[in-house]
Amino acid sequence: HVCLFDRPVPFRSSHPYSVTMLSLALITAPGLALVARAPAPALSAVRAPNLAMQLATPPEGYDGAVAAGIKKANMDAGKIFGLGLMSGAHIGFGAFLMLTVGGQCPGLAATNPGLQKIVAGAFGLPFGLMMTLVTGAELFTGNTAMVTTAVAEGKADGGQLAKSWLVSYAGNFLGSVGLAALVAAGGTLAASGAPVATAVAKTSLSFKQAFVRGILCNWLVCMAVYMASMAKDLPGKIVAIWFPISAFIALGLEHSVANMFIVPLGILSGAAVTWKAFLLKNLLPVTLGNIVGGAALVAGAYSFAYGKLGKPVPA
Repeated sequence: HVCLFDRPVPFRSSHPYSVTMLSLALITAPGLALVARAPAPALSAVRAPNLAMQLATPPEGYDGAVAAGIKKANMDAGKIFGLGLMSGAHIGFGAFLMLTVGGQCPGLAATNPGLQKIVAGAFGLPFGLMMTLVTGAELFTGNTAMVTTAVAEGKADGGQLAKSWLVSYAGNFLGSVGLAALVAAGGTLAASGAPVATAVAKTSLSFKQAFVRGILCNWLVCMAVYMASMAKDLPGKIVAIWFPISAFIALGLEHSVANMFIVPLGILSGAAVTWKAFLLKNLLPVTLGNIVGGAALVAGAYSFAYGKLGKPVPA
């Protein structure tokens, strides 16, 4: 008898069937035994190390943010300005798409305003921030958190912080306004009332409203930047960016760099808004609110949780 598949098979050398079965047993049995003796590892055991490699732990994430802040603080002013120009254009492209898609759904806005806000948030600014973070461009609103973490840990000083903020802000402004001029010249939104209506609405807010909306907005934006820095692959960064950024648009909050594109585009499209009104009634309070949201509610909060601000002062 030959033992095949744990069952005895009678063997007669003169019988062709027996010869065939014996050959099959000799060929396949070792492989079958090998499979039986070496079960596949559990799926969780295979995936767990990969998941750990793709996302930093919260303390590691804060340390990574500090390291990024140090790098930004030590960057040459000319390089910050150039990368700031790029980021202003990136965010402008995101706002351009937002106005083109979500801003041209008047029927949806009338019948289902919540859904229209989700459409406006999902299509536009998330991809603008993706371009900035993936390419290493310099965004003022993100720098209010990232560079501040380096200062909070004693790894950068106030002069470096001011350089990062002021130079990236100037680059963002010129990049955004320059793109607005190109979009106005291209005329792709000439038949749309979205740029004009949005510019009027943004400059009609009170100082307090614009300031508070700026705080809330950059709290979410800097959380997106902070969480994206913790992700170690592109899909993880995209997820970290997408939800907070689409949320701030849907919630009607105010982002200074996005407004550097949106309101000038409205002015260039014929909105009854002056540059003075834009700068004083919108950009100033929104910028101040963005600083509070990024520096205090993100950098300060996580320094307290994982850094120096949360450590007891030596007696």
